[in-house]
Amino acid sequence: MRYFIIAGEASGDLHASNLMRELFKEDPEAKFCFLGGDLMLAQAHGGKMVKHYRDMAFMGIIAVLRNAKTVLKNLSDCKQAIVDFQPDVLILVDYPSFNLRMARFVKEHLSAKVYFYISPKIWAWKEYRIKEIKRYVDKMFTIFPFETAFYRKHDYQVEYVGNPTIDSVYTRPNQQQTFTEFCIENQLPDKPIIAILAGSRKQEIVGCLPRMVDAGLRFPDYQVVIAGAPGIEADLYNSVLKGRNVSVVFGKTYELLQQSKAAVVNSGTATLETALVGTPEVVVYHVPMGRIGYFVKEVVVRVKFVSLVNIVAERLIVKELLAHLFTVNNIASELDLILNNSTYRQTMLQNYSIIKEALGEPGTAERAAKKMVSSLLLQENN
Repeated sequence: MRYFIIAGEASGDLHASNLMRELFKEDPEAKFCFLGGDLMLAQAHGGKMVKHYRDMAFMGIIAVLRNAKTVLKNLSDCKQAIVDFQPDVLILVDYPSFNLRMARFVKEHLSAKVYFYISPKIWAWKEYRIKEIKRYVDKMFTIFPFETAFYRKHDYQVEYVGNPTIDSVYTRPNQQQTFTEFCIENQLPDKPIIAILAGSRKQEIVGCLPRMVDAGLRFPDYQVVIAGAPGIEADLYNSVLKGRNVSVVFGKTYELLQQSKAAVVNSGTATLETALVGTPEVVVYHVPMGRIGYFVKEVVVRVKFVSLVNIVAERLIVKELLAHLFTVNNIASELDLILNNSTYRQTMLQNYSIIKEALGEPGTAERAAKKMVSSLLLQENN
């Protein structure tokens, strides 16, 4: 069968690549065409990458407006690629503003099925999108247990397949690597590490990284090491850091987390990855306009927390510093607790078990692929 897949950012590239690997196992005749990244390309079996996610990852209304021509061209190019490819199914990975437009286009112009793998976070905000999902999406494969109840409330049946972050973390490489081996391999000094995960988009890195790094630098007995994001050039980090004495390590995020004493993490999937690896963390989130933005967030966003760790646990496990609370002083205060208060640190680590129990066992991509292929074959035979 023919699979057209859209992933608009780094985490989507990872999860979609695992799904493609499992789809090919279930359907050895699979043909792929996609918008995504290098990880998807590695699983494409000769399939075509229409566009890389780094040319699509615009965050926030201002960035979208500034890059309006590019955004419109991406939409146009994607539509044409879908028409040219004539897929049996369109598989959408999160990235709702773009992907829901593609879902509508396919349902209005083609006969292909539309599957969503990794639901848009409409349980947090923009709940009105449920109308588009019910109208244009044939099947939704969710990755958080609480999403099933949310969609049931809207009379829309979904299938929970597990969480792909569990798979990624449990199968990560170099799990037996020692701290000394990691430092030698990455040319780092023999000092304990504070990890910085600033996000995968340029806007996030530019807006958040300086404060995150400056907080870490307040601990002279530690070295600050940044997890370089896929698709982001080293020159961007150099321009933002402006000579600060820190290191950047690319392609080793899980290894870095495993060897770190603490992490400062920009809100997103990385907060969940950090918890599953077992590294104490403080979560930050930039909200434009500071206090005003924070107030708007309180009114618009429908969940109590912003980090996936706290959302899944349904309780406060890791500190969240948002908007005007996202300051160097506040980050440093939380790092001090994590690094120097053993009771505080151990409580956080023990609470991480709540996350692991809630999300279930590995095998997410395999379960999703089996369900997708069997559903498509059933449709084909009817």
